[in-house]
Amino acid sequence: MSDPATLVAPAAAALPDGVRAGNENLVRLTDPAGAKVKALIAREQSGAFLRVAITGGGCNGLSYKMKFVPEPRKGDILVQTGGVPVVVDPKTALYLKGTQLDYSHAMVAGGFKFSNPNAKASCSCGESFSV
Repeated sequence: MSDPATLVAPAAAALPDGVRAGNENLVRLTDPAGAKVKALIAREQSGAFLRVAITGGGCNGLSYKMKFVPEPRKGDILVQTGGVPVVVDPKTALYLKGTQLDYSHAMVAGGFKFSNPNAKASCSCGESFSV
């Protein structure tokens, strides 16, 4: 796995203390995913940042988690993608590198979909994977 430091952009102005600027080599939201996240942020009003995390669990060992947070934490990597500020912790960054998050309005199999080039296997629901 790659060092998360290779996924960090050069120093950016106005970042919260202890937060590093990342780039879309870490995670990228497609235009439809960005539009949906923006709409959810406006509706939910529970935070201005999308946190993407990978946790243990699911039928293949690891699963994706997304939630809105009011601010990044010290040590987080902040990526501006799809018009949305996305925060990722350094451990998640190891497994997330190169991942694309898309959104589909389809009635069947619609919703958010992760395309992770690091996943060796994933379940049929697309919410858990193994490396």
